[in-house]
Amino acid sequence: MEFCESSEFCSVNPGEVNNDCLETSKITARPRFLFYDVNPPEGFNLRRDVYMRLAVMIRKLSEKADWHLVLPPWPKLYHWRSRVSQERLPWSLFFDLESLQAFAPVMDLQQYITEYGVSSIEQVYILQHFKDDWAAGRFEEKQSIGICNETPPYVLEEDGRFSGYFWGFKNLTASNMACLSFHGRAFQLAKFLSESQIRTVMVDHAEVVLHESYGDKEYWQARRSMRFSKKLVEKAVKFRQQVLNSSDEADKTVRPEDWRKEKGGRTALGGPYLCVHMRRRDFLWGRPKEVPSLPSVAQQLRYHLSKLQLNVVFIATDAPDKEFQEIQSALSDYTVVKYIASEDELLEIKDGGVAIVEQIICSHARFFIGTYESTFSFRIQEEREIMGFKPDTTFNSLCGDGSNGSCKQPSRWLAVF
Repeated sequence: MEFCESSEFCSVNPGEVNNDCLETSKITARPRFLFYDVNPPEGFNLRRDVYMRLAVMIRKLSEKADWHLVLPPWPKLYHWRSRVSQERLPWSLFFDLESLQAFAPVMDLQQYITEYGVSSIEQVYILQHFKDDWAAGRFEEKQSIGICNETPPYVLEEDGRFSGYFWGFKNLTASNMACLSFHGRAFQLAKFLSESQIRTVMVDHAEVVLHESYGDKEYWQARRSMRFSKKLVEKAVKFRQQVLNSSDEADKTVRPEDWRKEKGGRTALGGPYLCVHMRRRDFLWGRPKEVPSLPSVAQQLRYHLSKLQLNVVFIATDAPDKEFQEIQSALSDYTVVKYIASEDELLEIKDGGVAIVEQIICSHARFFIGTYESTFSFRIQEEREIMGFKPDTTFNSLCGDGSNGSCKQPSRWLAVF
């Protein structure tokens, strides 16, 4: 029987009855849950973007049926290098769940397990790219269940169930598994999911799904709903006040408690400091032309500090301490600082929390300079757009050596309210 959640997904002429296509209200009395996971090497900030794609989709699905998005716990990611335990971290550690839920019906996985006690997922779809996605030279939405491009990370056990990683929960299994070649946007996946009666379904490699409409009003609603946890905001506020002489009132960055009450505008001033996101490590060999040498970084910062008449620079970086100290030495006539979490704080908020505190601090700066095509910088630019900074103070990137200070700058994705 075909399962339909809106007339858009099921063609029935007005006044006619289709026994193979029942009304949603007759067949979806019980809640349905979408689980997902992302390619393991993907970083913290791209995973946030994948969440937005699915949150917009689940919001659409929930208009016609009782769908919920179950948020996967955070694993230990590549960029999280400290030795503290960082497995199966809940979203509530980093984000305000009530704020997320004001946009779409979402819940942490642990909440799902506590409330429903279910240890099995009915269907797992491993999303994969078609081998000829752009063979026709144009974008064409399509999907097909078929042969897996790679060996699946799930094993069929003797009891007929599939075992796998499942976020580290050894007692969690799946009843069925299939590989789904997919090329398209989120609402295409919504249509596919709506055509079955499965109550618990998981999509692995959810990064394959594209945004339904990148940069539109609904995109920015989803983004604005991603308020950080109050604990992390408080730590950033304390650092800004004590180290950077920065406050929301003086900086004109006061925001309503509820993101739905934000009105937009270009009145934000920012604190009396410059922030730079200086990405190093993997970018040094992955994007050598865009990553400047340390002397060049210092030279570019000195230029902007002088132009802006600022004396303080905050650095968010994955560089080792030796490189940070080299920048400090090169800018000895300025105050150069970074956020350093104590051992107790690191145990409490983890590496991901430290990164968010850095992003909050950078988002409140008078002027921001990022690293070209870094998702860490993208997220800061989005925060600043939401807060109402002038684009010229936000969309800036460090230039590689030999560019004479003139290089390609980031695209300006402006907030829509």
